[in-house]
Amino acid sequence: MTQFSSDAEAIDSLVVKYKELSKEISKVIIGQDEVIEKVLIAILSNGHSLLVGVPGLAKTLLVNTISEVLGLGFNRIQFTPDLMPSDIVGSEILDENRAFKFLKGPLFSNIILADEINRTPPKTQSALLEAMQERAVTAAGKTYKLDKPFFVLATQNPIEQEGTYPLPEAQLDRFMFNIWVDYPTYQEELAIVKATTANHKVELSNVLTGDEILFYQNLIRKIPVTDNVMEYAVKLASKTRPNTEFSTEMVNKYLSWGAGPRASQYLIIGAKTHAAIKGKYSPDIEDVQAVAESILRHRIVRNYIAEAEGYTIERIIKELL
Repeated sequence: MTQFSSDAEAIDSLVVKYKELSKEISKVIIGQDEVIEKVLIAILSNGHSLLVGVPGLAKTLLVNTISEVLGLGFNRIQFTPDLMPSDIVGSEILDENRAFKFLKGPLFSNIILADEINRTPPKTQSALLEAMQERAVTAAGKTYKLDKPFFVLATQNPIEQEGTYPLPEAQLDRFMFNIWVDYPTYQEELAIVKATTANHKVELSNVLTGDEILFYQNLIRKIPVTDNVMEYAVKLASKTRPNTEFSTEMVNKYLSWGAGPRASQYLIIGAKTHAAIKGKYSPDIEDVQAVAESILRHRIVRNYIAEAEGYTIERIIKELL
């Protein structure tokens, strides 16, 4: 690990690393620049991400590619209705000496791809919830720490809801970002088809190590934030809460519930990371606005009036900004 003479020098090195990461990932993932940026911001902020998009938009491939360029351990868990907590956490077995031995499950890795997370029952989702919050799992009365860094990147299909278990609000709140993965443009899709229908294998280089990620996560925490930016972020989260001090007429009319304090925390840490990858030594209000939609999207709940009038979450957030 390189030694830096100052935090400013370390931030400059992060900018270089971030550009290298984006360049490597774009060898495999064509387009989706905003999605890649948001996932990397979440990783550098030590947060989890929920990727929502229709099938076939390379959500799984994106997570796989990111784990490869970060040189981290990666496990994919396909969530199904019959998946049990022990299937992801691990279970105790009798070894040859007739003693109980804990066999670690797929959660014991750095990057966990929770594929179609809403297809598994609440019992299994709660096991994942502990891992996401505590960075540890409990099995047979013992607590086991997970490897650092640890991220859950979950995918969800917004179309087909038959046979799914909607994620409880408490679990949704554990995700730093809810990232909408949209269809590629015509030119991007043309490039995707050209790249994926030829006999061409892409070699990816490892850009960051686990220790470097932990170093940059710690560096980002140390970035100073001015009072006006801090106040703006907290006020923005407060504005989403109906019938409170800062709520607007539009919020009172269209929202049932607003974002909690965790949203304010993520707005600041997300703004710090956004500023750092752009080469700034302190975030400003534009950095808060850049990450606000993905942070607030899954934390505010519309009421029946908003649904009846077709008032979307995105529209409400844009008006708040």
